[in-house]
Amino acid sequence: LSLSADPTAVVGSFLLAALLGGAGMRFLGLSGGEALGGSLLAVALHWGSDIAHHLGHARAARRTGYPMSGIRLGKWGVLGTSLYPADEPALPAAIHIRRALGGPAGSLVVTLAAAAVALALRAEGGALWWVAVFVFLDNLLLLTLGAFLPLGFTDGSTLLRWWGNR
Repeated sequence: LSLSADPTAVVGSFLLAALLGGAGMRFLGLSGGEALGGSLLAVALHWGSDIAHHLGHARAARRTGYPMSGIRLGKWGVLGTSLYPADEPALPAAIHIRRALGGPAGSLVVTLAAAAVALALRAEGGALWWVAVFVFLDNLLLLTLGAFLPLGFTDGSTLLRWWGNR
C-alpha cells in the first residue's frame, strides 16, 4: 500500500496537539512539559490508530479479491481515507459492504488494546494514563462507532449506499 499525506494532516495534527495539551494542563493539572509530551504522543498514536483502521479496510479488501492501493492521511483533517485503484471495475454491493466493515473491525481491536492499557495505567494517573484514555476514546468513539455515522465520507455512508443493493 502507498502511504501519503495531505497538508491538512499537518495542520490538523498541530490543532489536535494544541487542544489536547491545553486540556491536559487545564483539566488534568499536567505541567507544560507533560502536556506537550503527552499531546504529541497522543497525536502520533491517533495517526497510528487511523492507519490501523485503514489496514482493517485493506485486509477486508484483499480478502474480497479487490485490494486497496493506498492510504491518504489528512484527507479529512485528522482522518485519512482508503484509496482504491482508479481502474477498479464496478463491484457488487456485497464487496463494498465487506470492505467498509473492515475498518471499524480493525479499530475495535485497537480500542480493546487501548482499554487494557488505560486500565493498567489507571492507578498511576498522569500523562501516560491520559494518553491511553485518549487513544481508547479516539478509537471507540471516532474510528469504531463514529465510522458508522453517514457523514458522506465515512464507512456508514458506504454501508447506507450499498446496503439496499446487496
